Amino acid sequence: MDHGSHAGCLLHRPQELVGFRLLVFAAEFSKYKSKMNSFLLSRFFLSRSVFCAALLSAGLSAMSPARATGELEPFTHILSESGSAGLGFVTRVETSPYRDAGSRFDLVPLYLYEGERLFLRANRGGVKLLNGAEQGLDLFVEQRLEGYPAERVPASLAGMATRETAMDLGLSYRYRQPWGTLKAELVHDIGNTYKGSEFRLGYSYDWRSGPWTLRPSLTLGLRDAKLNNYYYGVQASEAVADRAAYAPGAGLNTSLGLYGSYDLSQRWRLLAGVSATVLDRKVSDSPIVQKRVLPAVYVGAAYDFGGHKREWAQNDSPTYFKLLYGKSTEDGCHLMKILTAQCLSTDKKQPTSITGIQVGKPFIQSLNGWPLDFVGYVGLTNHNERGLQANGLQLDLFMKAVYSGFPWSHKVKTRLGLGAGVSMAQRVPYIEASSAAANGKTSSRMLNFLDPTLDVSLGDLIGSRALKETYIGFGVSHRSGFFGSSRLLGNVNGGSNYIYTYLETAL
Repeated sequence: MDHGSHAGCLLHRPQELVGFRLLVFAAEFSKYKSKMNSFLLSRFFLSRSVFCAALLSAGLSAMSPARATGELEPFTHILSESGSAGLGFVTRVETSPYRDAGSRFDLVPLYLYEGERLFLRANRGGVKLLNGAEQGLDLFVEQRLEGYPAERVPASLAGMATRETAMDLGLSYRYRQPWGTLKAELVHDIGNTYKGSEFRLGYSYDWRSGPWTLRPSLTLGLRDAKLNNYYYGVQASEAVADRAAYAPGAGLNTSLGLYGSYDLSQRWRLLAGVSATVLDRKVSDSPIVQKRVLPAVYVGAAYDFGGHKREWAQNDSPTYFKLLYGKSTEDGCHLMKILTAQCLSTDKKQPTSITGIQVGKPFIQSLNGWPLDFVGYVGLTNHNERGLQANGLQLDLFMKAVYSGFPWSHKVKTRLGLGAGVSMAQRVPYIEASSAAANGKTSSRMLNFLDPTLDVSLGDLIGSRALKETYIGFGVSHRSGFFGSSRLLGNVNGGSNYIYTYLETAL
């Protein structure tokens, strides 16, 4: 089964809004189920603090694209104020340390949130135990993205057990002064992957001039024997004639970097950087390691949605509640085919379905006076796998652009929406797992999430003022990897689509 992905972008220029209006989106209305899953309803609360906590909880467990040889953190301190959220990406091209593996390309999605106590900075999510102007102490989780290539494994690694990515728990202390920032971090594997630890010391200096920001940095990483032996060692059972058993042991890696950003506007930022990591001599002497110096180049962009505090403090700031029911699409029914009405068929052979609830709060209302809002959503979805495998839950965190400036909206308010964010499943949905297995590909519980929707005001349709801000519509729940190009998303090439109907109201 093939469920391809076609990513969208958030629109902010007048000429882009014209294209946004012309987006063709059509789907069949299936009968909306009046009884939603009570299990889902019991897990949502109405308070703003719970909304923020839910937004960050997924980041603490799964959403952190960590460092392999370079460092992504300089690209994540770009939000303008406390309570801000952001979306973006960084493409990273770096030399692989493994013999004959060449260079590797990685697309890292940036999911950003900066609260007073909780944070999500793309390469880590955590809690601010101390948050002062000079000193800070963070408790965080970080997914270590080291490991063997997912595809096109070089001959030097043939026959060896795959080295996987890992999840680390860490403690970070920073000391900031006019002359720069010192940082110390201790991380330890909590997923029982490499079973080791790393201690990092770093220095960075922020230079700002107009729209430009530059950050040179130096990082020393003291890695214990378990960490280095796992990723760069050769076990006795893996030894062959030209690959002797080897254990590098503990060692010190050194990373130098220069990172920068340029403010295109109040919200748009361009990102770029270069870095070089020098591996410890004992690591570079491994028979599976080819190079000691590993250069990397980074290019990306990010959008800052600003702080939610100002919007949420307004008395007329709504809270959106949405109930949905949908069915999986048939084989080959890609997202773009659905959006252009070329494919609206659901899977009849192996029908699976979803029921869900989403809760949203505005981050931007009427952007630049246009009929365009940005709303942050938390969604919880239940997968009914129809006995094909155990059912499972799915947590979605996303920012959604909602456009309502159609010529007829004064009579029947019509909204066109496009949400983008991250999705974390309790277990890989059946249609994704079966597709990956059939094609010999990998699957991942965490994938990119898109949520295109089209709806109309129920109140306008039936002439009820009380239901003016209640909407009925349809949409697509879309999970995908970036065509196998993102290590954070498990190098997944494919995903899933569910066409759904929904009812949403603003309170």
